Amino acid sequence: MFRTPALLLCAALALAGCTSLSAPLATPADATPAARMPAQALAPVILISIDGFRNDYLDRGLTPNLTRMAAGGVRAEFMRPSYPSITFPNHYTLVTGLRPDHHGVIANFMTDPTLPGVRFSMFDPNTVRDERWWDDGKPLWTSVREQGGRAAAMFWVGSEAPVHGARPEFWRPFDIKVSSQQRVQQVLEWLALPPAQRPHFITLYFDKVDTMGHLHGPDAAQLNTALAEVDTAIGTLLDGIRAQQLQDSTNIVVVSDHGMTATDPSRQIYLDDLVDVSKLDFGWTGAYASFNALPGGEAAARQLLAGSHPHIQCMTREQIPARFEYGQHRRVPAYICTAELGWQVTTRQAELRKGHELRGEHGYDNRLPDMHSPFIGYGPAFAQGMSIAPIDNVDIYPLLARLLHITPARNDGNPGHTDAALKH
Repeated sequence: MFRTPALLLCAALALAGCTSLSAPLATPADATPAARMPAQALAPVILISIDGFRNDYLDRGLTPNLTRMAAGGVRAEFMRPSYPSITFPNHYTLVTGLRPDHHGVIANFMTDPTLPGVRFSMFDPNTVRDERWWDDGKPLWTSVREQGGRAAAMFWVGSEAPVHGARPEFWRPFDIKVSSQQRVQQVLEWLALPPAQRPHFITLYFDKVDTMGHLHGPDAAQLNTALAEVDTAIGTLLDGIRAQQLQDSTNIVVVSDHGMTATDPSRQIYLDDLVDVSKLDFGWTGAYASFNALPGGEAAARQLLAGSHPHIQCMTREQIPARFEYGQHRRVPAYICTAELGWQVTTRQAELRKGHELRGEHGYDNRLPDMHSPFIGYGPAFAQGMSIAPIDNVDIYPLLARLLHITPARNDGNPGHTDAALKH
């Protein structure tokens, strides 16, 4: 499986199944009483991800609602994604607090030596909904349920599988046809439920900014239009929360999974021009290429390791720099070639499958500013007009656990990194 632009990803996942927005997917057997939740935990917590929202997009003057939230709440200087800076690994990190090397969702496509003959694909509902791919981590909604609360997911990576035996009480399979406004309306419907049924933890996901960034680039007019569209939807959410008189109890955290950088075909490296790729089994191509050697492919892998192009660096997984905190999980392929920022490493077959050129990409070194994401905390628990130092995205999980007053599962985050964001 190869790197596929977000538009195709969304379309493929839409085929995996969709459901009426008005019909919750929870069953009476899924309902979890809130009797064990402390009274202060009944305040809703909403986690919003704007896929592909680079940190400096906030400074373009196109997102007045997000700007107002940052001014009236807390904004970090920036938030670093985990490596690799791609969608599935980082969205699962945000709700588990674990690095991809620990929660096991190491890419959007992957194999596992303990699951022979099975290949995980973000396009395949059978693997997306197979808990075996997710059970190395425990998502926040599972801990909320275990500790007496309720959860809802308006799209989120991992929410379609019964991880550790449970999905959120309310969840939706991803469907690109659901507009930004419809997604917000569903969240408002959940918030309008009686307190005994209302979710305590809600996720809300927008994909439009990432899609436009891939197709047109981070500086394109189409991306700016997407920024305005998502910001307008968030404005609708804020208005709806006020209309339900929940503004004094609802806390909102806005993040992204990664940023975006400009690319073009002139900076595309075809591994076919360097080695015989027919003997290599690729898991990913784009900002990096990861692969295993098929029988007879070791020579091609060694040739790449010897240094065959000035704009890529190839290594074994054991040679991946320690600062990436990546390469120890059994699912990480044996070899990886990383590209310089703005370059892409791919194969001709991968490009044929993709079908068109990309003008924006992510997946690069998570220290690079173009890969950085925003963090905004807004609501009664947060300080007002506060700017805090940069944080890692693993720090979001312990913050959310504190807001929800639950005991967190094992995680890699540091709650001290967000202490300054909170009033108390």
